[in-house]
Amino acid sequence: MSALISLITSADLEGTSALQSALLALNNEHALELSWADSARLRHLVAAAFFAERAGFADAFLIAFDQDADYDSPNFLWFRSRYSRFVYVDRVVTAPQARGRGLARLLYGRLIDRATETGHVRIVCEVNSNPPNPGSEALHRSLGFSPVGEALLSTGKTVKYLELRIRRENRDHMQP
Repeated sequence: MSALISLITSADLEGTSALQSALLALNNEHALELSWADSARLRHLVAAAFFAERAGFADAFLIAFDQDADYDSPNFLWFRSRYSRFVYVDRVVTAPQARGRGLARLLYGRLIDRATETGHVRIVCEVNSNPPNPGSEALHRSLGFSPVGEALLSTGKTVKYLELRIRRENRDHMQP
């Protein structure tokens, strides 16, 4: 599979760039699962990120933070209160027309490589239980994530907290 993978940088999101518009549109089409963002929020997320990459122009993207990030998400803070070192996947999304090509799996593989290079041993995230997000749950299960908790958020959403312990063999499961 060939997909052009690129970093997402703060410079990419300045002004009214076409990339900023496309990433915001993709994010906000899935705001129920990801949380809504405006251009200032997206710029902040990318600036604070440990990892921010996209596939294609805006076919898919993944933004993740390490434990030291300046980030106020209650889900991120849940992990920070329990683990001294981790990489937190804040959002991973694939455009409907790009699904089935393994883009999320490819981005996860790159994230695991980066996390391993920097000495991390766990990647964490949350997946909505209510409202359900069966696609994300299936993806994370197939990647080897395991449940480590759950919460009812102030928004009324219920989430499952998941963890992937990084081992070299995890990388083999990321190939599309």
